[in-house]
Amino acid sequence: MTEPISLNRRLFLGGVAAVALAGCGEGVGQTVREARAETGAPDEGDITVSVAEKEAWKLSEAEWRERLTPEQFHVLRKEGTERAGTSPLDKTYAPGTYHCAGCDLPLFTADMKFDSGTGWPSFYDTIDGAVETKRDFKLILPRTEYHCARCGGHQGHVFNDGPPPTGLRYCNNGVALRFQPAERAEG
Repeated sequence: MTEPISLNRRLFLGGVAAVALAGCGEGVGQTVREARAETGAPDEGDITVSVAEKEAWKLSEAEWRERLTPEQFHVLRKEGTERAGTSPLDKTYAPGTYHCAGCDLPLFTADMKFDSGTGWPSFYDTIDGAVETKRDFKLILPRTEYHCARCGGHQGHVFNDGPPPTGLRYCNNGVALRFQPAERAEG
């Protein structure tokens, strides 16, 4: 009786290992610049974050707790995830810019946003230079996590199931963002 259990356990662990290794191969989709070059999509502008800016935003845990709400701290500093469908930003489609709630760096424009149906604000692109990525193995299978390039605040994960021109979906925690409406043109 122990042999079938042992065999099943080996098959299960072998299958998990194979899926994990398969996911470690290539990165997520093509780069934004590659997609723009292929489709002729306009460049939304670049952000350059200096080493000095990054250093200035290396705050202590106590300083972050003072600056952020408990929910923002959980997501931005502890890499947590808010519950799906809880952010009003998921249904915000007005012209404007989405900024990091930690340091106010612009991350996305409203033109990059789309309704993914997931319950989280989703974008097919970022402002160049605004985010940095790393591999996340918290759910065993690897995912690509992205953070604010200036303060390192966790924003969400990027997936290969987004719309053209990039085919990417930056699935963002709404609590990690601040929406800045576009200024209305006088005239």
